[in-house]
Amino acid sequence: MLLRVCGRGARLRLRAWCSSAAGPGSRSPAGDRAQKERRQRRRGREMEARSEPGSRAGRGEQSWLEPEVIAYSVPTLPGEKKDTSVPLPDSYSPQYVEAAWYPWWEQQGFFKPEYHARLPRREDSTFSLCIPPPNVTGSLHLGHALTIAIQDAVVRWRRMQGWKVVWVPGCDHAGIATQVVVEKRLWRERGISRRELTRAEFLREVWRWKEAKGDEIYRQLRCLGSSLDWDRACFTMDADYSEAVTEAFARLHEAGLVYRSQRLVNWSCALNSAISDIEVESRALSGRSYISVPGYRERVAFGELVNFAYLTEDSGEEVVVATTRPETMLGDVAVVVHPDDGRYTHLLGKRLRHPFTGRLLPILTDTLVDRDFGTGAVKVTPAHDRTDYELGLKHQLPLISIFNEDGTMATESGDWLQGVKRFDARGQVLAALSERGLYRGSKEHPMVLRLCSRSGDVVEQLLKSQWYVRCRELAEGAMAAVDRGQLSFIPTSLQKTWHSWLANISDWCISRQLWWGHRIPAYRVSFPGSPNPELQGDSNQLWAIGRTEHEARRNAAKQHGIEETEITLTQDADVLDTWFSSALFPFAAMGWPRETADLRDFYPNSLLETGSDLIFFWVARMVMLGQQLTGELPFRQVLFHPMVRDAHGRKMSKSLGNVVDPLDVIGGISLQRLHKKLQEGNLDPRESRIALEGQKRDFPHGIPECAQTLYGTDALRFTLSSYKCQGDDVNLDIASFLSSRRFCNKIWNAMKFTFSALPENFQPRPTDMVQPDTAIDRWALSRLLRTIAACDRGFPEYNLRAVTAAIHAFWLHDLCDVYLECVKPVLRSGDKELQETVWQILYVCTERALCLLSPFMPYLTEELWQRFPGRHPHSDPSICVTPYPSVSELPDWTCPQEESDFLFVQEVVRVVRTVRADYQLTKARPELYLSCDADAGRKLASFLGPLGTLSRSGSVELLSPGQSAPAGCAIAIVNPHCQVHLLLKGAIDWAKELEKLAVKQQRVRAQLSAALGRTRVPGYKEKVPERIRLEDAQKVRSLQAELERVMQATLGLQSLPEEPQ
Repeated sequence: MLLRVCGRGARLRLRAWCSSAAGPGSRSPAGDRAQKERRQRRRGREMEARSEPGSRAGRGEQSWLEPEVIAYSVPTLPGEKKDTSVPLPDSYSPQYVEAAWYPWWEQQGFFKPEYHARLPRREDSTFSLCIPPPNVTGSLHLGHALTIAIQDAVVRWRRMQGWKVVWVPGCDHAGIATQVVVEKRLWRERGISRRELTRAEFLREVWRWKEAKGDEIYRQLRCLGSSLDWDRACFTMDADYSEAVTEAFARLHEAGLVYRSQRLVNWSCALNSAISDIEVESRALSGRSYISVPGYRERVAFGELVNFAYLTEDSGEEVVVATTRPETMLGDVAVVVHPDDGRYTHLLGKRLRHPFTGRLLPILTDTLVDRDFGTGAVKVTPAHDRTDYELGLKHQLPLISIFNEDGTMATESGDWLQGVKRFDARGQVLAALSERGLYRGSKEHPMVLRLCSRSGDVVEQLLKSQWYVRCRELAEGAMAAVDRGQLSFIPTSLQKTWHSWLANISDWCISRQLWWGHRIPAYRVSFPGSPNPELQGDSNQLWAIGRTEHEARRNAAKQHGIEETEITLTQDADVLDTWFSSALFPFAAMGWPRETADLRDFYPNSLLETGSDLIFFWVARMVMLGQQLTGELPFRQVLFHPMVRDAHGRKMSKSLGNVVDPLDVIGGISLQRLHKKLQEGNLDPRESRIALEGQKRDFPHGIPECAQTLYGTDALRFTLSSYKCQGDDVNLDIASFLSSRRFCNKIWNAMKFTFSALPENFQPRPTDMVQPDTAIDRWALSRLLRTIAACDRGFPEYNLRAVTAAIHAFWLHDLCDVYLECVKPVLRSGDKELQETVWQILYVCTERALCLLSPFMPYLTEELWQRFPGRHPHSDPSICVTPYPSVSELPDWTCPQEESDFLFVQEVVRVVRTVRADYQLTKARPELYLSCDADAGRKLASFLGPLGTLSRSGSVELLSPGQSAPAGCAIAIVNPHCQVHLLLKGAIDWAKELEKLAVKQQRVRAQLSAALGRTRVPGYKEKVPERIRLEDAQKVRSLQAELERVMQATLGLQSLPEEPQ
C-alpha cells in the first residue's frame, strides 16, 4: 500500500523513517490514473501559488514547498522483514525504499562478526575497524557523513566478500565540549553556575543530559545505514573503558613515561582549564583588529604595537620597549638586548626600575633578540610567554604570574589592578604610563592571535603544575613503524608530515581542570613531617599513583617507608585530556586490559579511516600508546580523507551557519527550520546573528533547493563516496546530491523495466551457462565484466571514486542508455529463444550491478534485489551478505573486439541524432543508409539492429561498394571511412524547414557576432581574467560549430533533387 504525505505529515514521517523502529509501509493498487491526477492537481496548486501577485514566487523568490512523499505503509513490526510482494511505486521514493530495512538487518545479525559462521561462501580472513568516536555533545555533520560513507562502503564490501567483519561504534565523552554545553544549559534553564553545585551534583547533571541527548548520534548513524555492530558500542566514560584509562595511566607512570612538572600551558580563562594544541586556533591579523572576547561587552583591540619606557635606577636614562600586550608588563622581570647592539652597550649591567611595583629589572643580553623588532629592547615576562620562559630559565629569572585562572589580574599586579579583567587592565596600564610620562605611542602591527576553538577566548600562557607524557621515545617507535613498512598511509604523501611532526614533538600535557572526564588516578600524599607543597614546590615525590586509592596508599607507604595508616591521600581534582582516553580506543573498545576474545580476534584493527587533520592529535597518539601498552600497532593501514569544506571553500563552523546535518540533506528542511535548529544551540547572540545570515545566504530556499525532491540516504552516501578522498580538501556543494538522486531514479526505472520484462516463472541459470547470442549481448556482458574488474582494482586501493565512477557509467551509459533500449525490439518480437537469452543477460547484468552498488546504496539495492523472480528459498537472505562480484568467479565474457566496434557504432548514432535534431525529426523514423569502406562496414554489420534502435531509424541498410543511397537523403560524414544518408523524403515539410533554418542561422550569427565583439574590445587580453577569456573562446567555438551545422543542414535541403512530397 502507498501512502502519500505532504506538509507537516512529511516531517513527521521523516522522523519515523529515521527511527530504529520500522516505518509502516506499502503500496495500494489504487491505480496509476488516480496517482497521476493527484500529481496534476498538486502542480496546478503550485502554479497558482506562484502566479499570485503577493506570493514569494511572484516577487521572484522560491518558496519552500514540503515535498510530496510516497511512504511505505504496510504494518511491519520492528525487526520484521519488509513486504516486497506489493508492487513498486511508479517513481523512486527514498522514504518508501528506506523504511523497515535497517531494523531487519539488525535483527538478523548481518552486521555482527558471528554471522560469518552462517555464510555458505566464507573466507578465512578478518577485517576490523573502529569508528572515530564523535563527540557526544552534538550531532553529526557532513564531515562525519563522509567518514561513515567511506567506512561503511569498505565494511560492506569486505562482508560481501565473505570476510569476518566487525565495525565498532563509539562515542567520545568530549570533556570540555560536554561540560560547556551542560553549564550553558544550567544557566539558561535554572540560572545557576557549575560552581554553585558540588562536583557530584554537577556530574549527575551531565549524566542526566547524556542519557537524554546522547543517543542522537547513534540515531543519525542508523539513519545513514551504517552497518555497525551495536552490541559492541563503546562510550569512553563506560565503566570498562574508564578502567582501561586508569590502567593506561598507571602503566605509563610505572614505565617512567608519565611525570608531573610545572610549565607553561595553554589556558582558556573562559573554560578555566588548560587546553591542548589542537584546541588552539591561530588567527593572523594584518593590523589593528577588534575581536569579540567572552566576558567583554565591547570588542577588544589587537594588532597594535605599544611603546613605553623604563628608566634606569640611577641616572633616569630611558630604555623603550615594544609589546602587543602592554598589560603583561606588570609581570616583567628583565629587559634583554642583543649583545652586538651598540645602542645599549653603555647600559649593560644596569637595572631599570618598574614604575608600578618598584621592582628592579636587569638589562641582559641574548642572541635570541631580534634587533630589528621594535626598539631592539625586549621586555621579559617568563610566566606568560614561552620564549620569555626559556630566557627566564637560561638567565635564572624569577617567574611572576599576574593573571588569575579566570583572567582577572592577580595580587602580584598590585592592589590598584587586583581583580580587574585582563583586557580592562590594559587601558588602565596605558593611562598610568601616560600619567608618568612613559607612554611612547602605538602603531598597527601584524600579529598572530591564539584563540580557544571551544570558547573563542584569547589563550593565555599560565604557569601550572600538570601531568605530562614523555613523548620522545614513543615518537621514535611511531616513526620506525612507518620506516619499516609496518604502518602505511594512504595517501603516502602524509608520511613526510608524520616524520616532520614526530621528530619535533614535545611532551604532552594531559591534565585538564574540568569535572567531567576521567579523574586522574594520582593522589597528593601527606603524613606527619611531610614537606609543605606550598613552600617547597609540587614535586613528584608528593604524589602517589594507583589504580585504586588502596593501591595508591600502599605505593605511598612503600615510597616513604612509613605505615599506611599514617598517610592521608587527596586525589587530584583534574581529569585527563580527552585525547588521552581517545588514543586508547582501538584496543580499549576491544576489552583491554582484559584478555578478551575480541582483543584476540580483532586487534590490531585492519584499518583506521579518519580525517587528515587528526594525524597528530589522534592518530599519532593512538600509535604511540598502542605500541607502548599492547606491544602492537593499533592498526596496519591509515586511510586519510581530506577536510570537508562548504561550497565556498570555508571550514564547516556553527558560527558561520554552514554546518549541515546529513539528515537534513536526506529528508530536506526549510530555511525556517534551519534557523530554529541553530537558535536551539549554544551560540552566543553575536555568533548566532552571523550564522543566521550565513544560512540565509547559502540555503535561501532550504535543503534541497528544489524542495520537491527528497535526496535520501543512498544519494547522500553515493555522492560523498564519489569525491576524490585521497587528495585536496572537498568543497561540498549541497546541490551535488541532486545528481545522485536522479541516478537512483534511473536505476529504479531500469529495474521496473527489468521486472516487467522477466516472466513470472523465470529461473536464472548459473552464470557459466549464460551464453550470449548476439553482438550486443556479448558487448553488454563484456562491459559488465570490465566494470567488475574496475571494482576489483579500486576497492583494495580504497579508491572509491574509481569504483563509483565505474558503477555509475555501467548503469547509466551501458545498461540504461544502450542495452535496455536495444533489447526492447527482441522482447516485443515473440521469439522465445532470443527472449530467453535476453532475460538471462538482463538478470545477470542487473543482479550483479545491484551487488556492485550495494556498499554505497544499501537501501535501494536491497529493495530491488529482494524482488527478483526465481530466487531460491535457501539462497542468501539479503544482498548485504551476498557474494560481491569478482572477475575470478565469472566466465570470461571479455569481448574487446565488440567493445571497440561498438564505440564506432555509438559515433554513428551520435551523427544520426545530430541530423535528426537539425531537421527537428521528433517522431519520424526515416530510413538510414550507411556508406562505408570494408573495415567500417565490418564494425557496423553486427550491430545494425541496435544502431537502428538507438538512432530511431525506420530501417538500416549497409550499402554495398558502388551502391547509391536513394534520392532525397540528408548526408552527414562520420569520418573519412563512413557517411550516413537519412531519407527525408516524406518526413519533413521542405519550405517550413528551410524557413526555420534561416531564422536559426540569423539568430546564431547574431550571437556569434556578439561573442566575437566582446573579445575585440581594446585591452581585452590585458584586462580580462584568463578564466573568462577561456570561457569566451569556448563560447565562440560552440557557436561556430552550431552555425556550421545549420548551414550544412540548409545546403542539404537545398541540394535535394526535388522537394520531398
